[in-house]
Parts: sequence; structure tokens; C-alpha cells
Amino acid sequence: MAESHASARSRAVKNALKRAGVSKMNSPKGTPSHGSKSHVVVANCNGKPKVIRFGEKGASTAGKPKSGESERMKKKRASFKARHAKNIKKGPCSAAYWANKVKW
Repeated sequence: MAESHASARSRAVKNALKRAGVSKMNSPKGTPSHGSKSHVVVANCNGKPKVIRFGEKGASTAGKPKSGESERMKKKRASFKARHAKNIKKGPCSAAYWANKVKW
């Protein structure tokens, strides 16, 4: 008997979440043991789960805006957002979107 489409999709989601080591979809998590990327997320892209690794490991990113933040960090944040604006607009299926949301 053929497996239903819904249960196959559910199994694919569970497998992707387990492989990435995250608890739910669209929930980013730091990856301290990964060699080059600092975070991972499983995003829903066109109805399919997609594992996205993003962020340079060890990079000193600006983080969330803080009161009294230096001009250097403000410029650094603005430069990242301008440089990656085209990819950020692609939405949750792009690494740039998640880097912008989590790291910048």
C-alpha cells in the first residue's frame, strides 16, 4: 500500500530537523561544532524542508542595535544590509535572510 503524501512530507520534515539538530521549523540554532558556519535553521521552502547553514564562524558581527553603539558598528551593519539586500529579499529560503535576522 502506498504511503500518503502527508505522512511522507511529515517524515521528511522530522528527518531534516533531526539531521540539523533543531527542535522546530524556522528556529535558528548556533552550531559550535560546525567547521565554518555559526548557525543552522530548517526552513519551509516551497513546501519542502531545507537545511540552511549561515553565518561566518568567529566573525565579529554587529549583533542587535544597542544604545550608545559606535559609528563603526552602525556602518558595519548598514554595509552588510546593503551588500546583501537582494538576497535578503528572497525570504526565509536564503542564508542572507537568516544572517540578517539572527546576526545583524
